[in-house]
Amino acid sequence: MKKSLLLSIAASAVVFAGGDIAPVEPVQPVVPAAAPAACDFWGSLAARYDAKKIETSADEFGSYDDHAYIAAVLGAEKDLGYGFGVGAELGALLWTDFDHFKKHEEAELSQLYLTYKYGNTAIKAGRMALPKAVSPLAWSDRTAGVVDRAFNGVTVVNTDLADTTLVGAWFDSYADGINAAAGAKNRARIGDKGIFMLGAINKSIADTTLSFAGYYAPDFSGDKDFYSLWAAAESSINGVNVGLQGAYSKLEDAEKSFGVAGYVGTNYNGFDAKLTLAYLNDGDATLNLGGTTGFWGGTYYLFGGNVSATKGKQKIARLDLGYTIDGYGRVYGGVAVDDADNMPNKEYAARVGYDFDYALSNGSKIATKIEYRYHQDGTAAENKDHRIRVQGVYKF
Repeated sequence: MKKSLLLSIAASAVVFAGGDIAPVEPVQPVVPAAAPAACDFWGSLAARYDAKKIETSADEFGSYDDHAYIAAVLGAEKDLGYGFGVGAELGALLWTDFDHFKKHEEAELSQLYLTYKYGNTAIKAGRMALPKAVSPLAWSDRTAGVVDRAFNGVTVVNTDLADTTLVGAWFDSYADGINAAAGAKNRARIGDKGIFMLGAINKSIADTTLSFAGYYAPDFSGDKDFYSLWAAAESSINGVNVGLQGAYSKLEDAEKSFGVAGYVGTNYNGFDAKLTLAYLNDGDATLNLGGTTGFWGGTYYLFGGNVSATKGKQKIARLDLGYTIDGYGRVYGGVAVDDADNMPNKEYAARVGYDFDYALSNGSKIATKIEYRYHQDGTAAENKDHRIRVQGVYKF
């Protein structure tokens, strides 16, 4: 079974989450084949249950908002010969809101693209999922395996330079997936002329990854242009992992936005720890077009991922701990706080969970997770919510 998508950006770039780094594998020169290869398939089957209790000052005992998901993903990619290829991915989701007994059944063509490859250059055109490693401003996350947001456009990836991946892209629009709210799933234009991106990832320095991404969207809002620059450096020094990230966005005639984040962590005998500190100003230009933030200050999908006029300037701290038991999975936990200038109270979050992956003999695997998550907002009411998530995903 295929573990990476032929000609995709993900195969030419590092893939990381929350600052983790993975090697950039150089693409070897390839002479286009005259005869097409067999079709490659990938996919997943997932089941997830979320139990959520919401406590507010107006509800002494709290309210409940439980959801159950069953999701299926099937993707295929076909080499057509002479360097050309085609790929597609179909996602289907059944979810139930137990509080109001609503049931939703939907399916979507979340990816559909054509590819061409010659030597160390790969081109993809169509609807596609974007990895966060090469596009932190606009990238594609998944819910129970199903793409949340796909982008319509063209990407060009080149690895001619040693230890370097270069990316150029233009995206006209995005499409939110079947996990989006009703009415939000249709194609949405990115400004009047789309958005252009140039990116680079370099690993010339031992144990170090340097990355850069620049964006330009003419007539992004009316006749106002939009710019965004991202840069990050991550390294491992004598067993200590360190990283620094900067993000900047500017919309004409509006206040610039920027964020700075850094982390320090370590791994020793199965134990891992990471402390992340971040700052966000109170600018008006977004640092997030992806639906999910690529800024390292983002905390458990709850806060710290984007500028906010409501919150003002934000100072975020997050501590994550974990321990991997060889052959028995990983236990983990974390706490975070956001001290925002315009909020009467600090915002808090915490989580604790257990992950276990079981590899099957045919190359596929089953990934399971159980997690408890707590959140207290920074309003005067200090509203709280508790969530327990149980999830299992079969990946092939």
